[in-house]
Amino acid sequence: MPSIRLPRIPRPGRRKPDSALAAASADTRHLADVLVNTLTGNLDHRDINQVLAAIDFGISAHQGQTRVSGEPYIHHPIQVAQILAEMRMDKPTIIAALLHDVIEDTGFSKDQLARQFGKDVAHLVDGVSKLTQINFRNRAEAQAASLRKMILAMVDDLRVVLIKLADRLHNMRTIDALRRDKQIRIGRETLDIYAPIANRLGMHQFRHELEDLSFRAIYPIRYRVIAEHIKRSAGQRKDLIRKIGKGIRKRLKQEGIKARVIGREKHVYGVYRKMKQKDLPAEEIMDIFGFRIIVKQLGQCYCTLGVMHNLYKPIPGKFKDYIAIPKANGYQSLHTILKTPYGAPVEIQIRTEDMQQVAESGIAAHALYKARGKRNAAEQSRIQEWTQRLLEMQQSAGDSMEFIDHVKNDLFPDEVYVFTPRGEIMTLPRGSTVVDFAYAVHTDIGGSCIEARVDNKKVPLNTVLHNGQTVHIITDPNAHPAPNWLNFVVTSKARAHIRHFLKALDYSNAVKIGHQMLELALENAGLYMADVSGQKISELLTELGIESLDDLLAEIGTGQQIAPLIVNQLAGDQIKPEGHHKTRPLLIKGTEGTVVKLANCCKPVPGDSIVGSVTPGQGLVIHQAACANISSPSRHGDKWVEVEWQQQPEGHFSADIKVQVANQRGALARIAAEIAAAGSNIENVSIHDHDGTTSSLDFTIQVESKSHIQNVLTRIGRIKHVMSASRV
Repeated sequence: MPSIRLPRIPRPGRRKPDSALAAASADTRHLADVLVNTLTGNLDHRDINQVLAAIDFGISAHQGQTRVSGEPYIHHPIQVAQILAEMRMDKPTIIAALLHDVIEDTGFSKDQLARQFGKDVAHLVDGVSKLTQINFRNRAEAQAASLRKMILAMVDDLRVVLIKLADRLHNMRTIDALRRDKQIRIGRETLDIYAPIANRLGMHQFRHELEDLSFRAIYPIRYRVIAEHIKRSAGQRKDLIRKIGKGIRKRLKQEGIKARVIGREKHVYGVYRKMKQKDLPAEEIMDIFGFRIIVKQLGQCYCTLGVMHNLYKPIPGKFKDYIAIPKANGYQSLHTILKTPYGAPVEIQIRTEDMQQVAESGIAAHALYKARGKRNAAEQSRIQEWTQRLLEMQQSAGDSMEFIDHVKNDLFPDEVYVFTPRGEIMTLPRGSTVVDFAYAVHTDIGGSCIEARVDNKKVPLNTVLHNGQTVHIITDPNAHPAPNWLNFVVTSKARAHIRHFLKALDYSNAVKIGHQMLELALENAGLYMADVSGQKISELLTELGIESLDDLLAEIGTGQQIAPLIVNQLAGDQIKPEGHHKTRPLLIKGTEGTVVKLANCCKPVPGDSIVGSVTPGQGLVIHQAACANISSPSRHGDKWVEVEWQQQPEGHFSADIKVQVANQRGALARIAAEIAAAGSNIENVSIHDHDGTTSSLDFTIQVESKSHIQNVLTRIGRIKHVMSASRV
């Protein structure tokens, strides 16, 4: 599409007769006038003229395009810009909002926008466009990738996401024009993706409106019932709310505290969520109404709290200090619930004007402070830490679905506050463990932690933390993350780094195992690696679509490729007849990670005769040679590998034992004590009563070898009332 030549920029409010805006409909001109009036006082004349030029450009670019409702398409970007103007965003953000659909819907390029409005605007518009330009196999994958791109856009430039949130908010305000099925789909997507992001960025006005509009789109009848209940309650309690508000204002005036007192009511979706959480009807949700007290200075917040607690009796356990310990999204306020003489409890929120701005606009308020030359270092630092954490997760995640799994806890926070030994506050999601804390302090500390002390008491690494605890982590530079940590960590940072380490470890082990398996297959063919030319290897890698020899070895190690077949492809004409070469087994040490698995059906341990089975996607699975699940004839195919234990295998291995015992008080305790005395741990135990006089006890225990199992069984067999003890 050819570049549109803009008219000479007029002064605000004075448009050339031949401009696209001057020729637009009265409704379009009215929307533009409202936008300009909102911007006046925040932007200067030159900036507003550039905004008018962007409106002109947008009208021409979207000429002939309409929305589903039938109105001119340009109304949408103007109203998106209006939302951002009310948040007092900067000029590039306003202009990018006006042009956010130009690259995607009209064929104009990023370079054309850059020449016309500058690189900053073009970068923002391009960023918004890229959030939607991709196709997916299913809706779950599409939502995951959409959320992933939005979150990563925050790392690049938060304004891209602010424009996208404003775009979604206006779409939700006008969603009634769409088909019912589209309303439900878009409403669910908004609840799943956009509202949580607005919440995480501290944009509570956005979040509440997005939630209410989504709730209305998905459940219109439920929305109407709750909205009518809130309206009815407001009418019934009008005098009560007026009396409480008057009492608060009077007492503050008596104490010489200047403040704004604002009555507030819970939004519809907030009431619905509380109904579901507490399983209560709307009539029993008591804190639908409350008051917000906004003061000038920080010190006045605590003075006001004292005045309120003196005016009405506080309800124990309902006070929260989010000023001393802010929420992860930067929100700060004092919360308390008071019991009034009128019978109804009332929630009071106390904050400064700056805190109010942050509470309503979140990260947009931070951007505003920065533009005005002010800085709130703590809040800026929290946002930067979060976006940096997202970047780290992006680098270690395998795909969009895994990435979203990582960030769920960050998007739906329910915080717990703990302290470092130096007294620094750490904010973690509720349910976080010692390992989560270690990773929150630093990635290296998380990866090398070996034990911890909570309030000076030694605790296991899977200990769940609670508010106010002091945590001290003890590390070992030779330690590394364990696979079982994934069973209890909850933070996205910990989970992402553990998975990343294990993937790297699995790859390294897969390469080693694959190399050994390929060497054995070559030896079985009477060859060595030196007999295979580099050209043959390169040709095979190209044919298989594999980038490097290490990648090929890793695929052999994980069972994706079969070593003897690879040998046939590499050196088929060089293979020597059978009988002229010896085969040697692959040595297993027991700590190769998930690349080498010990079969659960027979639980082999060092000392057992073993055989290996190569299974695609699972790697090498080790069975006991006498395992009933494998038959001798089947072991001669390419999938079977001769294996042996190394001379000194490492680690602990699971084994199943069965104990027949006469029913006597304390028998289980004595058996458990003997197992522990033999240097073994019990992983699992199940009890089966036979005839009332005897029981069968099935144990899964940790051992080091076959002889270790025998030692355990010997000790158990000496116990009185034990009738038999054997390995399963």
